[in-house]
Amino acid sequence: MEDTEDFVGQGPHPVDDDVFKEPMKKRRRSDRDQRFRAFPSAEQSALKEYEKLESRTRRVLSNTYQKLIQSVFLDDSIPNGVKYLINRLLALIEKPSLDPIYIGLFGSTGAGKSSLINAIIQQAMFLPVSGESICTSCIVQVSSGCCEQYEAKIHLLSDQEWKEELKNLTKLLHRTEEPDREEADVWDRDDAVEEAIWKLQMFYGNGAERKSYEELLRARPKGKIPTSRIITLKAEEAGELSVKLDPYIRTQRRDLDGESAETQIWPLIKHVEVTLPKSELIPEGVVLVDIPGTGDFNSKRDEMWKKTIDKCSVIWVISDIERVSGGRAHEDLLNESIKACQRGFCRDVALVVTKTDKLHLPEYLRERKARNQAILSQREAVLERNEMIKLQRNRILKEKLKRKLPGDSKVLEASDLVYTVSAQEYWQQALLTEEETEIPRLRGYIRKSLLDKKRRMVTKYVTEAFGLLLLTDSFNCTKNPTNEYLHMSGLRRFVEEKIQLLQKAIDQCFAHIEQPLQEGVRNARTSYR
Repeated sequence: MEDTEDFVGQGPHPVDDDVFKEPMKKRRRSDRDQRFRAFPSAEQSALKEYEKLESRTRRVLSNTYQKLIQSVFLDDSIPNGVKYLINRLLALIEKPSLDPIYIGLFGSTGAGKSSLINAIIQQAMFLPVSGESICTSCIVQVSSGCCEQYEAKIHLLSDQEWKEELKNLTKLLHRTEEPDREEADVWDRDDAVEEAIWKLQMFYGNGAERKSYEELLRARPKGKIPTSRIITLKAEEAGELSVKLDPYIRTQRRDLDGESAETQIWPLIKHVEVTLPKSELIPEGVVLVDIPGTGDFNSKRDEMWKKTIDKCSVIWVISDIERVSGGRAHEDLLNESIKACQRGFCRDVALVVTKTDKLHLPEYLRERKARNQAILSQREAVLERNEMIKLQRNRILKEKLKRKLPGDSKVLEASDLVYTVSAQEYWQQALLTEEETEIPRLRGYIRKSLLDKKRRMVTKYVTEAFGLLLLTDSFNCTKNPTNEYLHMSGLRRFVEEKIQLLQKAIDQCFAHIEQPLQEGVRNARTSYR
């Protein structure tokens, strides 16, 4: 959930007796600057201002903390108020600079989620893609970092999690067929049974599907399971890591001769984290989450994305151009996304329509309503159709959001809620230019999301720090042990100087953060006046 509390409204934190803890070291400036690589110069300037203000604020807090620690060293009679100030200072100093932004890509099988991520990160076949079949078998998180190599960490189910999965699989296989079931339900169950059999055979060997849950618990798996439950892959090039990673994340199916696939621990895979080195396209701090096809027969897969949705601050509902009109899957996902906004987890929702290069020109011209302007080419027809889709879907989605969300929700301020993209044309550019594929627009969307979150974080952080310093200073107005202690230790003038120093840093950054920070500082001053 996004941070929404202000310091001035918080109650006292529990007093920690370990007041002499050293603040953790912050990352070096050269490492921090790597996050700016994906931003154009104007946005880089704003980010550097935020970093500068945050750094100055942390320095003020650290100096104040060290001064307090020096004053109470070897003193057994520290007032609780001083302990509280020390603990709050340490908590603010060690507060993470920026929590990652998780952008969840939710859509039905074959909607083009993996292809979209490949285009955004500029790696054509990095994640496995396919047409209509289920391709990605587990949650895949893609982010960039300061590492020199491409890296993937494959997280496996724990013993307890696998026991639960195993129980569900065997229960499905040995459940008695219910009479009078709908034909569609029968088909869904048959597909689920087939996948359960395949998982058990792959993990335990042929005949495993006939064994009971208790028998399988005693059986030995075919593959070797690492005790850490994590498999780490590294490579110098993206293509090299993609080849290594493919067997782990591509949905495994029977070969023509019925032999099992190569990767025997595939059923045990929980999720995969992929880290790209120093990307100039995806800023550090953004995680793209590729969810296996939703709305399929696999109920476990549906449970997986429903748990994941609440960790995403941004949700992209992915629907291909042929299913966006009349298809129910993306409507259901939009409703789930809006529910995540209602719960306060998600701040932004967008509908991303994929494969928008697809168009049957004779059929489109026959059904086309705007006949006053001639269409001379396939490209013109695609662009016209895409623009109409955006206008229609943007209006429908905005009306739905207005009905479901409070009037002050940030998502309602967005002018663009629908994007029409083509990953295939991004690579080929046979019909559309790179800009017309709207892949660059989605990259801009990602940068803006991170920039907005950084601005909100710095605003809240500086406001909290300012409020804490004012709280320290406000003890001067009351007679209590904390005030007397601070006065005796000579901290009064020191804190006043730090307040002035922080105010100066805030004033220098007003051109970038402006109104929200001004209001936060004004509220803090009013509260502790």
